[in-house]
Amino acid sequence: MIITPKIRNNICMNAHPVGCERETLNQIEYVRNKGKFAGPKTALVVGSSTGYGLASRISLAFGAGADTIGVFFEKEGSDKRPGTPGYYNNRALEKAAREAGLKADSVNGDAFSHGVKKQVIDLIKEKYGSIDLVIYSLASPVRVDPDTGEMYRSVLKPLKGTYTAKSVNAMTGEVSEASIEPANQEELEATVKVMGGEDWQLWIRALKDAGVLSEGAMSVAYSYIGPEVTYAVYREGTIGKAKEHLERSASEISKILDPLKGKAFVSVNKALVTRASAVIPVVPLYMSILYKVMKNKGIHEGCIEQMYRLFTQRLYTQGEIPVDDEGRIRVDDWEMRPDVQEEITKLWEQVDSGNIEEIGDMDGYREDFLRLNGFNVPGVDYDAEVNDF
Repeated sequence: MIITPKIRNNICMNAHPVGCERETLNQIEYVRNKGKFAGPKTALVVGSSTGYGLASRISLAFGAGADTIGVFFEKEGSDKRPGTPGYYNNRALEKAAREAGLKADSVNGDAFSHGVKKQVIDLIKEKYGSIDLVIYSLASPVRVDPDTGEMYRSVLKPLKGTYTAKSVNAMTGEVSEASIEPANQEELEATVKVMGGEDWQLWIRALKDAGVLSEGAMSVAYSYIGPEVTYAVYREGTIGKAKEHLERSASEISKILDPLKGKAFVSVNKALVTRASAVIPVVPLYMSILYKVMKNKGIHEGCIEQMYRLFTQRLYTQGEIPVDDEGRIRVDDWEMRPDVQEEITKLWEQVDSGNIEEIGDMDGYREDFLRLNGFNVPGVDYDAEVNDF
């Protein structure tokens, strides 16, 4: 069949297998061109489907020469329709890694479950021996408690009353006001349960108890702070409270890793188009303006550039790992530069439907949005029939 993007409410509902694989290979090529760095020998990436998780796995495999295990929850293709992007991304990564002489395996299942944790541990014992680095990059809207079976759903809501601000329809460029009702306590607690650090701790405890973490093993989870304009719906909203819990969990995980002389960190990353961020009101408009400002200043990065910089200039410099006053690694430093944020604040006041294409980089935003699902990737013939799902 010929596959075209199906977009609904800022969500792309389908994927292009050839485009996904081509985009993964493009990221691999970027890392190969940047060069090797001294990093972990083995790495586990929990949440390696797309975005930062996928970019982490690519950087570690093709930059550090690490053997990698990826964990994701994706649908394989069927005779009638293609699967989801992460399936094709990791399939392409594994093939390229094995061709390069690296071990690369994936576990497709619910990362919150005890069963998947056991499956990963068994795989490590069988083929990898031990793990030097654990990346935790899950971005799931739902979590089933592995002990009680209770289901929790995360929500993207403010906590201090109804929030109203400018937002944009990314596909049409229409700027309008979006209002979001505040979360109740139950919604807040559920969001923290899904997106906080509880499962991260469970992963590290399970791996340590099984004896599959190396001496000096590290773990890193990803977070975001962002500018004041997004605080109400992000940092001071339900998702922000979940991220605060994630960040506090780093100190608890460091205690778990202390007998191994290991340590856990949270890396605060730049705002980028991901499947999660695309559906947060206000954020796509902010990102389109951010893209324009950072590209004009020559400091824009995508996921692969961010992760390569994280590993080569923060985690694996052979020296002390630089952190902020809260103990967090910061690779959002270019985004949060005063000159960048001052310019964004000025443009935010001016932006409307008539000037968004000029003031913001909507084309760049749309391009990244579509590429997440394998569309709009250079070199792919989208008029050609796709038969291999």
